[in-house]
Amino acid sequence: MANPAQHLRVAQGQGERAPAPTRTIPCMPTTWPHMLLPRPAASAPLVFPFDQPGLRYRYFCRNAVWDAVQLLGLAGKEVLVPAYHHGVELETLLAAGVKPIFYRVDTSMRADYQDAKRKLTKSTAALYVIHYAGFSQDMDAARALADEASVPLVEDCALALLSRNGEKPLGSYGDVSVFCLYKTLPVPNGGALLARGEFAQGVRSLPAATRPALPSTASHLIGSLLSNLELRTGETGKKARQAIRDLGHLVIRRSGIERVSTGTQHFNQDDVGLGMSGASHVVLRNQDFAHIVERRRRNYFLLYSMLRDTAPPVTGELTPGVCPLFYPISIPNKANAMARLLARGIETVDFWRVRHPAVAAGEFPEVEKLRGNILELPVHQDLSPGDAEHIALCVKELLS
Repeated sequence: MANPAQHLRVAQGQGERAPAPTRTIPCMPTTWPHMLLPRPAASAPLVFPFDQPGLRYRYFCRNAVWDAVQLLGLAGKEVLVPAYHHGVELETLLAAGVKPIFYRVDTSMRADYQDAKRKLTKSTAALYVIHYAGFSQDMDAARALADEASVPLVEDCALALLSRNGEKPLGSYGDVSVFCLYKTLPVPNGGALLARGEFAQGVRSLPAATRPALPSTASHLIGSLLSNLELRTGETGKKARQAIRDLGHLVIRRSGIERVSTGTQHFNQDDVGLGMSGASHVVLRNQDFAHIVERRRRNYFLLYSMLRDTAPPVTGELTPGVCPLFYPISIPNKANAMARLLARGIETVDFWRVRHPAVAAGEFPEVEKLRGNILELPVHQDLSPGDAEHIALCVKELLS
């Protein structure tokens, strides 16, 4: 492994500028070919949440949210939901019959449980909490509020797989927890539901999941493999990736293959019964989870060391146990910033820009500021210290 401190010294040199890109740094982790080699199920590393009995694997995290509503009997009932959310989990809750009551989130992505407490009523049936970018909410306060109201706590770890609050895994506080696998791991699809305590037995009563179509899974897997090829081989891989991608799009159009896309903004009830693919299970068994956490923390640290004065993350410094999903910066005119960074070979994500119409405009000004300004910089496990240096230098150029 390269020495992060060495790269940091180089990056902090006088007048240092990022070199011209010969490849694109992807915003999400990619699949390596060796990850497709089958392994016995018994060889899967026992880390949370994969070591938990009764973990229910799904195609999407949103499917797990749907399951949580059924499991807790929340249809037709009020649920306290943070005003800062992706939108697809809210669409899932609405489609399942939940009546969301929104509570405040501040500009540091911290849930305001005092606001949530003010909105508690006798009709409140659950408290829904979201962890952002891998950083933990105040789960002692969340647990206390749920216990005070005598309602279950739903812990949304879609952005916080493998993260901990110190030594305690995120997802182990809630009565029901949901996870998204493909945001952190290079699987073509995957979500999960974990129920604890009195709700654990109820998972068995949920409808069985159906297997997703092989062509859809294969298209996601091939795209990830091509991104990995470009990341490792530069210009040659970049050209091969584009040629194969164009051919794949042509084949899909002509064959009429229905591709179930991940990362979409909207909930489709037609897909709610889909489980995780066999290919995702194979890739999952080939992961070194400790290595993933270490690499993500290292890359976040490198970006923070170089950007804390010009582009500090809204989440602040790393705290013990955090597995950062990305490095969130606040920047005006995100569209321009994204285009300029992509021209420098860096894929970024316009994080949660769109407000769902169920939330009234102007009701949560801090959340609207987050939606307008937060840009997601990659820190995933495929990046080298040199990649992190390149990202930081490009952001410095952008802001100079």
